Amino acid sequence: MKIKKILVTQPEPNFQNSPYNDLAAKNNLKIDFRPFIHVEGVLAKDFRKDRINILDFSAVIFNSRTAIDHFFRMSQEMRVVIPDTMKYFCISEATAHYLQKYIVYRKRKIFYAPGKFSELLEVLMKHKEESFLIPLSDMHKDEVPEKLTAAGLTFKSAVMYRTVCSDLSDLKDVNYDVLVFFSPSDIKSLFFNFPDFLQNETKIATFGYATAKAVRDANLNVDIEAPLPETPSMTSALDKYISDFNKNHK
Repeated sequence: MKIKKILVTQPEPNFQNSPYNDLAAKNNLKIDFRPFIHVEGVLAKDFRKDRINILDFSAVIFNSRTAIDHFFRMSQEMRVVIPDTMKYFCISEATAHYLQKYIVYRKRKIFYAPGKFSELLEVLMKHKEESFLIPLSDMHKDEVPEKLTAAGLTFKSAVMYRTVCSDLSDLKDVNYDVLVFFSPSDIKSLFFNFPDFLQNETKIATFGYATAKAVRDANLNVDIEAPLPETPSMTSALDKYISDFNKNHK
């Protein structure tokens, strides 16, 4: 049997020239998109239990747009007025520009890096006198707080949003030839929704080492893995595997 149906565990791309469109057309595939996880904000009453006072900090570190959304949501829910003197340090220029949704950009002190946390850390080191707050998910990587601690910076991690499993009950009787996962949380959601899941002939594609490890730790097989030198993107990895597989299963 050829591979004909794929489920990608992410939101559907909102642009026409998505590489998934090319993949589907080239290999005559039906590709569905369905996030296995979603983000929910921590309630203000629960956040208060951490005894974090936003106004105790002179600067905020943002590593995503989601972090920005929930920082300002939490501030509003707690009736905290963010002073004009607050400094903002962002992982990228695009993230920094997203601040315009909440503040008058040109009137604030905003700093950003080219896109990597190691580069942002270099910027932060030039402002060691600041006291930093970093809004994070409950599923955040320990790498960020560890690097801030190693650098001797004064900071506090604030969990303002959570990654939770989506309800996938409508997929119970739907079968796919390939499941495409992008995070360990996707695997958690798979078994949360389908505790008796058996891989059988289903192919599993993973992006990133941690995702592949989560699949193998669940005693499942990884059939398609990215990024690799010859297949740096998920779509290129899928294209290579499916082209070869379908060629041999006419």
